[in-house]
Amino acid sequence: MSKYNFDKIVDRIDTDSVKWDFRTNCSPKAQKDGLPLWIADMDFECADPIIKALHHRVDHKIFGYSSNNSDKYFDAFCNWYKRRFDWDIDRKCVVFSPGVVPAIALLVRVLTKPSEGVIIQKPVYYPFTNKIENNDRKVINNSLIYEDGTYKMDYEDLDKKASDPNNKVLILCSPHNPVGRVWSEEELKRVVEICKKHDVWIVADEIHSDLIRKGVKHTPLQLLCSDYKDKIVTCVAPSKSFNLAGMQLSNIIINNAELRKRYKHEIVATGGVSSPNPFAIVSAIAAYNESEDWLDELNNYLDKNVEFIKEFLLNNIPKAKLIYPEGTYLVWIDLNAFGLNEIDLEDLMFKKANVLLDEGYIFGKEGIGFERINAACPRSILKECLERIKKALDSLNK
Repeated sequence: MSKYNFDKIVDRIDTDSVKWDFRTNCSPKAQKDGLPLWIADMDFECADPIIKALHHRVDHKIFGYSSNNSDKYFDAFCNWYKRRFDWDIDRKCVVFSPGVVPAIALLVRVLTKPSEGVIIQKPVYYPFTNKIENNDRKVINNSLIYEDGTYKMDYEDLDKKASDPNNKVLILCSPHNPVGRVWSEEELKRVVEICKKHDVWIVADEIHSDLIRKGVKHTPLQLLCSDYKDKIVTCVAPSKSFNLAGMQLSNIIINNAELRKRYKHEIVATGGVSSPNPFAIVSAIAAYNESEDWLDELNNYLDKNVEFIKEFLLNNIPKAKLIYPEGTYLVWIDLNAFGLNEIDLEDLMFKKANVLLDEGYIFGKEGIGFERINAACPRSILKECLERIKKALDSLNK
């Protein structure tokens, strides 16, 4: 019997929610009552131990400067990765960031010079592109290969681009957002083999590593390829796993002592960011120590949400192709069969379907004709979203 009720609808209006209260770039109607399944946070209540820990912290009534540099914090974090992945993380290698995206921006600055190249694999999480370009570096695109309803890496192209001495870093999205691939050990070893040959750094964004479909296994890159771990930086956080994005706490694992020193200088000495807030600390400890059952139930619920989408599309929108997500709670759907360009598809979703999704083209030209749906919501909301999309697509035939 389920302990947690993921079917419960929680009203998030007037809570300063980016997802629900700041529905921008859309029609006035969508701003008012558009159904938002876009930005990657969940419409589920947090686990009870997290709520209890936050109440306890509030009841203390003092919220001064805080630090996560304690045994209880690092024990909670390191024990989680040992328990879930059999990964022994050295506490001294873990550094703070308010988020994975800020960490990636800092790492781009630390690991490269202006005009040097950073390799990414589009269609991919669009802040990678933004942070590279906004720091005056070059985006080097090693496009994924879309074939037979799934994605794979283009190793030949990766090898060619990694061989250019101007290209210093690969940002690896693992699990991949938005296509949902959980890379196999063989695929990951191939990537490291190429990067090792050309002395290319790897920044592994593994923020979705706890959100994996049944029967699928995520392997941390540093654990798999420990002989290259000094050239791998891994970015993780409790934010996606436990719906704590607003707490703004991430853990960046940097084994290379010199890089760790340079990173800390960039974030602390230059950026003035040194530690998380007190609520972030206690919520993360409660998440890692006491909320594993919630995460397991969440993954079961997400499995069923993905199956629901699969069946709905099969029975109601057979021209749509679901790219089955092995990981994350983000679902990538191919609507190219409807023959719409990216602007017309966006207008159809915003103005006719009145749903707010992440449009495929923002992840790169490889995403044109796709939609990304956030499936981390009660099934009734997901059903309403899909029914609105079906009605809008049906209108194309009239």
